[in-house]
Amino acid sequence: MERHVLESLLAGDDEASVTALATLRSGATHWVADRARPAGIHAGVFERRLRRMRMHGLEPLGLERAVRLLREHGRPVRTGLIDAADRTWTTLLFLTEDGSTLVACAGRPPPPTAGKPPLQESTRATPARPVGNPVANGSSPRRSDGTASGTQPARP
Repeated sequence: MERHVLESLLAGDDEASVTALATLRSGATHWVADRARPAGIHAGVFERRLRRMRMHGLEPLGLERAVRLLREHGRPVRTGLIDAADRTWTTLLFLTEDGSTLVACAGRPPPPTAGKPPLQESTRATPARPVGNPVANGSSPRRSDGTASGTQPARP
């Protein structure tokens, strides 16, 4: 779907549509499915996701409204996504089967773990390596040529 067509569909005055339009205009990527699926399937899935998010203290923007609108719509919908260029926001779109009308949309920031840096290395001292011949004490794995790793194979 062309960007300008999607922008025209996001003309609603609800907070999720306004946020989606602003995100799209700020250089976000977007995608819209070619096939439609039954709205009831999406409503059920996203109703469960909404409950789970709330259990974790998250309130996605417009998802409760989107589930209600999907149930009311009752006909197949095409899904789509708008992902902010800086990955700080994702909007889920539900369009009519022909893609001519926005049924609902909902947005959320990325999961809390998505923006966290990887775990830092421990400041603990690493355990010492075994003393003596590693082959003799069985602590070193063997290569396919029969020598222990960390040693050089014998030269002919």
